[in-house]
Amino acid sequence: MSGYYSVAETRRIEAGGSAVMAYEPPNKRARGPNTELGLIGGSVNRAMQISKGARTSSLSAPIMLLTGHEKELFSGRFHPDGSFLASSGFDRMIFFWNTFGECENFHVMTGHTGAILDMHFSTGGEFLYTCSTDKTLSIWDTQVGVRVRKLRGHTSYVNALHPARRGPQLVVSAGDDSTVRLWDARRKTPVKTLQDHYQLTAISFNDTADQVITGGIDNVLKLWDLRKDQVVFRMHGHQDTVTGLALSHHGGLVLSNSMDGTLRVWDVRPYAPPERCVALYQGHQHNFEKNLLRCSWSPDDARISCGSADKCVYVWDFHSRRILYKLPGHLGSVNDVRFHPKEPIMLSVGSDKQIFLGEIEP
Repeated sequence: MSGYYSVAETRRIEAGGSAVMAYEPPNKRARGPNTELGLIGGSVNRAMQISKGARTSSLSAPIMLLTGHEKELFSGRFHPDGSFLASSGFDRMIFFWNTFGECENFHVMTGHTGAILDMHFSTGGEFLYTCSTDKTLSIWDTQVGVRVRKLRGHTSYVNALHPARRGPQLVVSAGDDSTVRLWDARRKTPVKTLQDHYQLTAISFNDTADQVITGGIDNVLKLWDLRKDQVVFRMHGHQDTVTGLALSHHGGLVLSNSMDGTLRVWDVRPYAPPERCVALYQGHQHNFEKNLLRCSWSPDDARISCGSADKCVYVWDFHSRRILYKLPGHLGSVNDVRFHPKEPIMLSVGSDKQIFLGEIEP
């Protein structure tokens, strides 16, 4: 364990994962809630919460550490109702964990033959979509916990995917084969394929699912019109590979993370002004690992967050562009971060094989 956390109690789960409550020494959890968990003995029954301020979430402790994966983690997602989360990465396994209580690892799904690079729940949470270095996408039934469809079409690594927010069950994916592929989840082959000239590393639908935003190794964000089957707008500004894209909840803005060490927010509404970049954020880091560090919005679009190679989770105020939190704890690059849909809780996964749940201020 790192110097930031000590284990209070570990509960082994049959599926192979465990959850612990983490100790937070004074002044180590930067700019976060003034709460820590004190350890009295080795039993959870004797662990007592020492509060310098009011608790802000329903987590069992201000910080929960979930372990069980065997290799690096690339993706973590809360279910839309917030009751559980999914994690995946290099070990090709998808773990389901309860968000609250003991954070039990209650299910594991396998099927991919390569590292899982990205995943998203459907809007209603009935399905989980994943993509992999095995050149395929998979659709998983989250209630039964099994794969219901395997989608083939890409000829190289599939780096990113994104489901439509409403309407037909559509998914878009982007890969090292320099293609954007549109899928109807009821079919096993792509409905449409759009060819780019560069490897694509990030993708997102727009709010109405008639356009797609992509990012890749050419540093440019491209807006594709699915009716015209072509790029209708290019957004320049990043100086290195785009590693993550996230559509705001109100649907008018896209957040991008890049290996140039910046986050940018872009206006993707129809008839927006020619200068689409409306904000720039700095502070986080990329390094020689060149991981695809993802990014995300808070449910009210008031905060943004992203992973960082310096082992910290960064959270900014969207409007002031000020760093609100720099949260340590991971022992390796933080590759993905997510806000809980209902409570002030951050989810982070990293190259250290660990998952953290930590409460922040509302």
